[in-house]
Amino acid sequence: MPNPKRKFSHQRTAKRRTHYTTDLPEVTPTKNVQGEPLNLRHSASPDGYYKGRRLPGFKDKD
Repeated sequence: MPNPKRKFSHQRTAKRRTHYTTDLPEVTPTKNVQGEPLNLRHSASPDGYYKGRRLPGFKDKD
């Protein structure tokens, strides 16, 4: 039984791919005064702070 050469046409695939976009990560000012001024959302700062509080298992650099 003959099979189609392609499952979907190139045009149909390209229409679907037009919605594949990337966004820039959201950056917010930190609540910690002596730390870095900006950090990524939902991630701890390099100083060991998250949501303005010190993380319990964070060790200081000596």
